[in-house]
Amino acid sequence: MKIKLSSVFVADQEKALKFYTEVLGFEKKNDIPLGDARWLTVVSPEAPDEAELVLEPNGNPAAQIYQKALRDQGIPATAFASDDVAGEYDRLLKLGVTFTLTPTKAGPVTIALFDDTCGNLIQVYGE
Repeated sequence: MKIKLSSVFVADQEKALKFYTEVLGFEKKNDIPLGDARWLTVVSPEAPDEAELVLEPNGNPAAQIYQKALRDQGIPATAFASDDVAGEYDRLLKLGVTFTLTPTKAGPVTIALFDDTCGNLIQVYGE
């Protein structure tokens, strides 16, 4: 078994796609209309055939409660790996990304936490 899909809930798929591609640098992989929503995934340009992140509509009230509860508690919805957390922090700051945790040593890794503008906190981590 291997992980192929993971998802984050978003209120606005178009806004999320713009942030995840134009700011974070991911690439759109799938964009399939499904009624009022889309099957919308992004991938790392470094591994386009590996794990996909689904930008999942949060139209279900349970999803909205879950998303808000994680955010209110400061818990990241997901985490992305980086070989240079400080460099990513600097790059994203210049693009206007808001961080709730600046690069911080956490045992053997460095972590940072940012707002994805779509209702989630996202962690970036690396050695």
